[in-house]
Amino acid sequence: MHMADALVAPAVAGTMYVLSTAAAGVSVNEVRKESNPEKIPVMGVMGAFVFATQMLNFTIPGTGSSGHLCGGMMLSALLGPYAGFLTMIGVLLVQCLLFADGGLLALGCNVWNMAFYGCFIGALLIWKPIMKKGASRVKIALASILGCVLTLQLGAFSVTLETLASGVTELPFSVFLATMQPIHLAIGFVEGLITTAVLIFVHEARPELLWSVGETSEKKEGKLSLKNTVIAVAVAAAICGGVISLFASAFPDGLEWSMEQVAGTTELEAQGGAYDTAAGIQEATSLLPDYAFKNSESAAGTSFSGIVGSLVVVGVTVGACYLFKFFKKNEAD
Repeated sequence: MHMADALVAPAVAGTMYVLSTAAAGVSVNEVRKESNPEKIPVMGVMGAFVFATQMLNFTIPGTGSSGHLCGGMMLSALLGPYAGFLTMIGVLLVQCLLFADGGLLALGCNVWNMAFYGCFIGALLIWKPIMKKGASRVKIALASILGCVLTLQLGAFSVTLETLASGVTELPFSVFLATMQPIHLAIGFVEGLITTAVLIFVHEARPELLWSVGETSEKKEGKLSLKNTVIAVAVAAAICGGVISLFASAFPDGLEWSMEQVAGTTELEAQGGAYDTAAGIQEATSLLPDYAFKNSESAAGTSFSGIVGSLVVVGVTVGACYLFKFFKKNEAD
């Protein structure tokens, strides 16, 4: 659901940058209050995992469309809404600059649509209340599916509002809305199933990694150490990005499919200095555009992109933790 620059007017893009930056600022402040350095490797490896799994487009049967994991709900269930949101920003930033996936002008929109709802609405209004008295497989499944479906619906709705506010006449609001919501309902359900599987694995391996899970009468003991759990997720990310990505669906994702149904094309054109500047920056930074070697259709480019992108996300996420001095214990402690 990465929006291209042509879908948003500069004024709308600027507004969404302000809103997303404000949410990021609050998140930085809240994460700084934590004193759990063990969360740093989890942020890095989960960011890499979300990046890799976003490359795995799955076909929505009978539609000619595909979807992929957003990841906000999954990250916030493990890291909490604030650290999860910042990790998602790292993923979206790498996708935008290194792979030209989503427009630079539209980055504020994409952060809001794909990260804000999953990390804040999903975590605070769905995950936390359901897990108040402890986690179980059934409760994890309920929270994951409900959270992914609801937050993806909100994200899809925001896309239509942003195009409406931007005056994109090729995508009439009512028709575009009626096309976007049903396809993202299906995508959200599949994402919920994937999120369920990952979170149940974590619950079995290291149950204390799940965020905001209340105390149970009998404390569950994990089957793996933290180190082995992190390694397992890292290996899964490498396999997803380096191997399984080669078999991803070639159908357009939910947003592109909806655009094609309504406007007859998956790409719109926009002219102006802001668009030209953003495009110029992305052209200079995108070393692997569309997750491939430049001017090459080699499958090796996809595998290389999956591995390198995952490593870059780890570097950006962990680097940000130290740059912003996250999880630094208070001297008084």
